[in-house]
Amino acid sequence: MRYAKRGPLRFTSHRDFARAFERALRRAGVPIAFSQGFTPHPKISYASAAPTGVASEAEYLEIGLREPVDPAQLRAALDAALSPGLDVLDAVVAAGGNLPDRIEASHWRTELPEVEPAVLERAVAAFTAADEVQVERMTKQGRRTFDARAAVIRIDVLPSAQTPSGVPAAPCAILELVVRQVTPSVRPDDVLSGLRVVADLEPPVSPKVIRLAQGTLTAQGEIVDPLDADRDGAAIGEH
Repeated sequence: MRYAKRGPLRFTSHRDFARAFERALRRAGVPIAFSQGFTPHPKISYASAAPTGVASEAEYLEIGLREPVDPAQLRAALDAALSPGLDVLDAVVAAGGNLPDRIEASHWRTELPEVEPAVLERAVAAFTAADEVQVERMTKQGRRTFDARAAVIRIDVLPSAQTPSGVPAAPCAILELVVRQVTPSVRPDDVLSGLRVVADLEPPVSPKVIRLAQGTLTAQGEIVDPLDADRDGAAIGEH
């Protein structure tokens, strides 16, 4: 299944979403399968969840069921049982294989209010020219230092959008990234840390980050929806 985190619901933590999703399964009457043992758990597996505070149009999970269900009805029932902003977009019957193995890269967009695009372009040029860019981040294993450059497959600065009135708006630089899945994962905030290292770029306002896609990576650097491998003509479209 593919779902989105939109608007204020992007601040939902992964743990909170997991609880909300389990409640939605119960409300929708989904015949979810449970694990065996003394403490059975619903069979739900998440793949590469976005960090708290990051919006996403491409979050993925898989569930095990006790009996077959119609994917279209399942998607609609779960979407109705979740709060607006946590939206179930797509569902297909798994044909086999491991969903996490199909997550090779992510496509991110980061809006940087009050940053001039030309300033961001210079920082990106310095980042791209570097062989490696060491950054630090606190992880579950403690503070880690790692290279934020090697995992970045593509990094672009988009032109500023024209305002409807034609009146110049406050500057807002837009950064797009395609980042390969590695360990530790390289996230947009790590790339921003790298831009600070190589070019002293310090955004004055908190950036707005959205994940646009994740999945398998083609030789041309494009990302393929991981659910495409399971489609048989009866896939569920977005709403």
